[in-house]
Amino acid sequence: MPTEQALIKRSNNSCELCTSDANLSVFPVPPTSDLSAQQSVYLCQTCLDQIEGNFELDVNHWRCLTDSMWSQEPAVQVMAYRMLNKLSAESWVQDALEMIYLEDDVRTWAEQGIAAEQVAGPTRDSNGADLQNGDNVTLIKDLVVKGANFTAKRGTLVRNITLTDNPEHIEGKVGGTRIVLVAAYLKKA
Repeated sequence: MPTEQALIKRSNNSCELCTSDANLSVFPVPPTSDLSAQQSVYLCQTCLDQIEGNFELDVNHWRCLTDSMWSQEPAVQVMAYRMLNKLSAESWVQDALEMIYLEDDVRTWAEQGIAAEQVAGPTRDSNGADLQNGDNVTLIKDLVVKGANFTAKRGTLVRNITLTDNPEHIEGKVGGTRIVLVAAYLKKA
């Protein structure tokens, strides 16, 4: 049976997080999903947009998690746990996080996705603009380059940057030397 058909049957044709029955689609649960029904959830567009960061989180919408966190489906439990963690500043969420029970393998899956989101966040300059490989940036402050015995001056243009595994750093050439720079001290050119 195709994934979507299995999810429609499993969810009774409603969002597995908020129970809405409008604009439903399959969402493979990251960080790794084999696109099967066991590793996917059926979500409405409202939930999907907020999970993917297309819209600001609506705390009141996510009160539905106090019900969906008790689902028997591991993929639904994972998504409920992750969303509760995103909203952990709310007192009702803290209560839910204290009550939620996940099997060890399900908790590991849920926490892998949280860790992947934190590490894989976008690299942003001092103004909050997203940086990409190949962008040009300007230094907004004089930076002493340790080990190279020079200071990279404010206003220096760094061409064709390379992103690193750490979203707080980029690599680029300054004065003919390839160095790692802190993204917070850069402005996209």
